[in-house]
Amino acid sequence: MSSNVTPTSKPVKTTGLHVGDAAPGVRKVDPILIADGVKRTFGGLTAVDVDHVEVPRGAITALIGPNGAGKTTFFNLLTGFDKPDAGKWEFDGRSLAHVPAYRVARMGLIRTFQLTKALGLLTVMDNMKLGAKGQTGENLFRSVLPFLWRKQEDEIEAKALEILARFKLDTKKDDYAASLSGGQRKLLEMARALMSDPTLVMLDEPMAGVNPALTQSLLDHILDLKSQGMTVLFVEHDMHMVRHIADWVIVMAEGRIVAEGDPHIVMQDQAVIDAYLGAHHDADLGSTDTEHVEVLKELIDDEQ
Repeated sequence: MSSNVTPTSKPVKTTGLHVGDAAPGVRKVDPILIADGVKRTFGGLTAVDVDHVEVPRGAITALIGPNGAGKTTFFNLLTGFDKPDAGKWEFDGRSLAHVPAYRVARMGLIRTFQLTKALGLLTVMDNMKLGAKGQTGENLFRSVLPFLWRKQEDEIEAKALEILARFKLDTKKDDYAASLSGGQRKLLEMARALMSDPTLVMLDEPMAGVNPALTQSLLDHILDLKSQGMTVLFVEHDMHMVRHIADWVIVMAEGRIVAEGDPHIVMQDQAVIDAYLGAHHDADLGSTDTEHVEVLKELIDDEQ
């Protein structure tokens, strides 16, 4: 069911994000991520077929769509975790084609996963330290000379502790990551992402499997990323949450972009409603998609 949680800090909506009418592939005033002709097939199935899409800088953009729309696959392609059959895409003016995932991260594009990737047998603090870039001690020769990296190590630990305190995980710093709850692991993964000072943060279903008690905290942290000057692109199924915090919404269905725009307007777009219903004309809706359609109807009623 929808959480109906409202962020405690009211989001500031960004205006003037696009040029011309809002439509699939619309140009953005200042795009940070641009994808052209990105296609990925698995056998005879086309999972992603995006002609053109731009993500606005400094805004929170939601990528929504029914189950199987290709959202996570698109995330994987953009971040180097999968390779497309065709297409090109660039981040902050630099091509990401054929760039491995670890280099994409070093460039300032960090992503989290629907199923968290915390290293369970390391402590929370050690997980955080792994997120820092340019560590002198990672060099084999320098690692045996502590005077070369000790000061930097202390600075990294201080930064990690400060970020953990913001996420209310500082008391868990010496605990193994495996001992954290699902929601706490989501917080840890987001906190670890900040260790690399990213420009763009991509969150894959940040609310999935999260205890309602931590949902509010995650919402506020996503808003805080924007207030710190970062761009956020996230996949989410909670339509109420999307409407409350997103500045822009991109809708995917069957691998394609079918709608874009302000969340309040997009929720009423017939193409969006069709995106959730169209693939199921000859079959019963799954429970998750049924809920999405009901939430869309509620949101449309609220707007009217």
